[in-house]
Amino acid sequence: MTDQSGPRRELERTQHGAGFAAEQARIALTAETPAEGLRAAILALATARGTDSSTCPSDAARAVAADWRPLMPEALKLARDLARGGQVELSQRGEPLDPDGRWRGPIRIRLPRP
Repeated sequence: MTDQSGPRRELERTQHGAGFAAEQARIALTAETPAEGLRAAILALATARGTDSSTCPSDAARAVAADWRPLMPEALKLARDLARGGQVELSQRGEPLDPDGRWRGPIRIRLPRP
């Protein structure tokens, strides 16, 4: 039995492919800083899952650190930043979120839909 989280294993599988998701997975797994790893993990997981699925900021945190809870504020900040840049969309209970809005509770991250 492995002690690695599911999101970490997902990044490890994704890194062996080609394209943007694989590139971001490799960055996430070798990043020198938590912020660099989180940003790449968010992009890799969202890209690998596509527009019909989503990921959670905690998935990115779990993928880059065993002690992931302290990374959650940074993961949420990076998700907002990526949404502001149009690279991802944020939602809560299926409803789109304004990255500059005030919200709390669990959110989901996915690629922007065409």
